[in-house]
Amino acid sequence: MKTNSTNSTKVLYFTLTAYFDTGLFKYLYFIIALSLYAFIVGSNVLLIVVICVNRSLHEPMYMFLCSLFVNELYGSTGLFPFLLLQILSDVHTVSAPLCFLQVFCVFTYAGVGLLNLAVMSYDRYLAICYPLQYRTLMTMWKVAFLIAVTWLPRFLVVVIITSLSASLQLCGNIINKVYCDNQSIVKLACSDTTVTNISGVIVSALTIFVPLTLIFFTYVRILKVCFSGSKQTRQKAVSTCTPHLVSLLNFSFGSFLEVLQSRFNNNNVPNMLKIFLSLYFLACQPLFNPVLYGLKMSSIRKSLFLLKSR
Repeated sequence: MKTNSTNSTKVLYFTLTAYFDTGLFKYLYFIIALSLYAFIVGSNVLLIVVICVNRSLHEPMYMFLCSLFVNELYGSTGLFPFLLLQILSDVHTVSAPLCFLQVFCVFTYAGVGLLNLAVMSYDRYLAICYPLQYRTLMTMWKVAFLIAVTWLPRFLVVVIITSLSASLQLCGNIINKVYCDNQSIVKLACSDTTVTNISGVIVSALTIFVPLTLIFFTYVRILKVCFSGSKQTRQKAVSTCTPHLVSLLNFSFGSFLEVLQSRFNNNNVPNMLKIFLSLYFLACQPLFNPVLYGLKMSSIRKSLFLLKSR
């Protein structure tokens, strides 16, 4: 429904068209989605608790991991409760305020996730390339500052971008996805979107290229040290960097799928594939990271076993 005045068009709700009638199977899909969300919450909270209660893990690397797990909880919570309600609903609409809230969550989750991975790569660079000076270069004050830089500026920028999108006059309310995202709303605008588009491109470029440049620089330096260093240095680099690189590749793949969907017409894409592509970015990374770091990092594994044996 829209309410019209001479100067503006106010959309009261959005319709999500990627959903389709699944009959009684909707209860099965609800249970699957609820189980996935319960696993995401349980695994990420468990690892956060393990890091917080175990003094031996009060190191910069694990503090950045803790920030990463908090972001996974934040991003998945921006999706799953909403998704669960939509699965059970026969009418797939969402109020405008709730839609923009979800846009805010998705936008901040993406930016914080990539910045967090960039900060983690910088930490590994200092640990491997400057092992003797690492304690003085990466103090807990610096850790707190880097985590704050990862989170706070992104929130402020997304408030501005979301406000610009919310101020647009819209000529439609159809979003061809299973959740709300900023670009889908901007496409519905019948007012001038130049400022919104330019702001979005600048923010996206800074969000993507600055962290990726830092990651590329740090890993080039790490590889140089590995090839010229001892076997022990190479083993340390492999054990600490492999989970980070795998997580980065998975995040990049999910981001690529999200950009493809947001920027290009996907009306000819089959519904099931469309839903999978929509959910991959916000569901797979929160599922993937706790398993990856929990299994691959021996210090976390040992702490988990100790916690279980108490």
